[in-house]
Amino acid sequence: MNFKNNSQNYDLTAKVNRSGGDKLPVQPIKHPRITVIQEENDEDDKLPASATSLSRALIESEIQEKVDVSSTDNDSPTPLPLPQKLNQDEPPRLKWSNQWEFMVCCISMSVGLGNIWRFPVTVYKNGGGAFLIPYFIIMIVIGRPVYFLELCLGQFTSRNQVQVWRCVPFFKGVGVGTVVGALCSLSYYVSIVALPIYYLIRCFQNPLPWTECKESWAGVGNCNGTHLNPAKTNRSLPDLYFKNEILQELPNIEDGIGSPEWRLSLCLAFSWLIIYLSISRGVKTMGKVAYVTCIFPSIVLVILLIIGLTLPGAWSGIRFFMEPKWDLLYQPKVWYNAAGQCFFSLNTGLGAIIMFASYNKFSHNIYRDSLIFSLVDTFISVFAAFTTFAILGNLAEELGVSIDSVVGKGDLGLIFVTYPNAIAKMNWAPQLIAALFFLMLFFLGLGSSIANAAAISVIFCDYYSYFREHVVTLSICIIGCSIGLVYVTPGGQFILQLVDFFTSAFFIFTMSSLEVIGVAWFYGIYNFIGDIEFMLGIKLGLFWKICWGVLAPFILMFILVYSLIVEKLEYNGIPFPSAAKGAGWMLAVVAIGCFVTGAIHAMRKVSAVSWMDKLRMSLRPQYGWGPRDPKDREDWQIFISTQDRRSFRQRVRDRFQNGSIDTTKAQ
Repeated sequence: MNFKNNSQNYDLTAKVNRSGGDKLPVQPIKHPRITVIQEENDEDDKLPASATSLSRALIESEIQEKVDVSSTDNDSPTPLPLPQKLNQDEPPRLKWSNQWEFMVCCISMSVGLGNIWRFPVTVYKNGGGAFLIPYFIIMIVIGRPVYFLELCLGQFTSRNQVQVWRCVPFFKGVGVGTVVGALCSLSYYVSIVALPIYYLIRCFQNPLPWTECKESWAGVGNCNGTHLNPAKTNRSLPDLYFKNEILQELPNIEDGIGSPEWRLSLCLAFSWLIIYLSISRGVKTMGKVAYVTCIFPSIVLVILLIIGLTLPGAWSGIRFFMEPKWDLLYQPKVWYNAAGQCFFSLNTGLGAIIMFASYNKFSHNIYRDSLIFSLVDTFISVFAAFTTFAILGNLAEELGVSIDSVVGKGDLGLIFVTYPNAIAKMNWAPQLIAALFFLMLFFLGLGSSIANAAAISVIFCDYYSYFREHVVTLSICIIGCSIGLVYVTPGGQFILQLVDFFTSAFFIFTMSSLEVIGVAWFYGIYNFIGDIEFMLGIKLGLFWKICWGVLAPFILMFILVYSLIVEKLEYNGIPFPSAAKGAGWMLAVVAIGCFVTGAIHAMRKVSAVSWMDKLRMSLRPQYGWGPRDPKDREDWQIFISTQDRRSFRQRVRDRFQNGSIDTTKAQ
């Protein structure tokens, strides 16, 4: 590749298709100073030192002129970051061994307990099939766009969820907030992952322990020999076993939450040990573990669906799932729950997606991958719901009640009551089927847990390179396990519901809203789309501009406000005491505090006199923003120097003033 000084044009014919897929046509980009020519016999594709120096000098002089002008014009475009070499001591980013590791890690992260546990429960609570309409709409206009945005941020910069905010330093507190949110979510999520371990140990008994009635956990007078007395209670044996024997659940937490149950505490510690072993060597081990956590659960889920369809009453349950109740579509709560389920399942707003994408090759086709991941996540959610409702139909027929009243409103009860109840009725190897099922639940939860734990660990390892990765990981696991002991107490399910509400409703929606606003409104949606075009060779259309610039920010903010004003803080219809609500609101204060602290820190680091100047400069890209690899960074600097980088407001203003957009103006 040779640079030639030319006063006529700049032909970037050296730009190649970076998507790794089919070749895409690339339009030449004109520049009045430099010509870049790709020779057919260019074997090493390296720039001569003199050409590199010339290109950098010319671009820097041109951009510096724009910086000088912008200092006197408050309505001028945001200046571009000057070309500069990265820190030579900065090590290159580790990469996945192959693209399949990235794909199975992302699928394993998204397809977790949220698909098997939370999605059927959410459908169950919101009127069956009617819920699928708002869920699909939210997935299309918000879920996938935010997921793709996070993938692009991570892959474009090859940096973690805090460092990517060099594009808008004022918003770097969003990255810190995702770390806190990931820790809160991880602490209670692993306590759920520990429950299948306890069941897995007990399921090798013959008969299965939840198939024989015992008054110690079923209640005095509720047993008729080894069978449940239906005249005394309409609850099933698996339901009583789960609530009274395993959770030992309290009716309320007015008098405290009690002490950790020692058996569940050991299962919790074992779960954290597996997480530590899975991420102790970072990306080298995560990809290998993901093959198991992704493939094995899918096989077991198919087996369970086949078994469920053979049970009496199964099709009545499926009809309940598919039959829409149109009147519920007018209730904001249904749309709020659809958004919550979408974000919880995709794992957006917690930093893990950015972290995974940062290990990709710069030109990896994440546009294709984001579509695959969202489709797989949705398909498995619906597939799991079919399986669950087939079993719910059987349980309702056995108890002689309607499907909508077959199980209490407790979230965990669905997978730890309905599935064990179906397994207990099997005539062939129920212990084996039970073992496969609970092992599936463990692997599903493990995939998402590994992703969130690694997202926390990478922050410290990137900022403090002298920390050993396995030491950082061990510290995070010990802290997470210590916090998780709260959730294995008799009142732990109340606390779990409380933390889940503020993590899902406040942390995730707040961080996702600020994330989209920071990129689309302040860095510039046209700038971001231009960066994606350079990275992937794909020009995104109007759909993405509307989703990122309008729909996602406003809908996310509306859902956030709705959740805080309308949603009731309660568990199984029992309201939380004031002290618990106060602790929950402290989590909300922490989320806002992360953003405010990060913004103040970014402004203090700016070399300016007035606070208004500090604010203005902290909303502009920081020197160091851009691709991590020096070669990609050099090409990117050339690319952006020729692009129309005006903001949306400036484009609208110019359209009204001139009648058309003047593409010769560059930001």
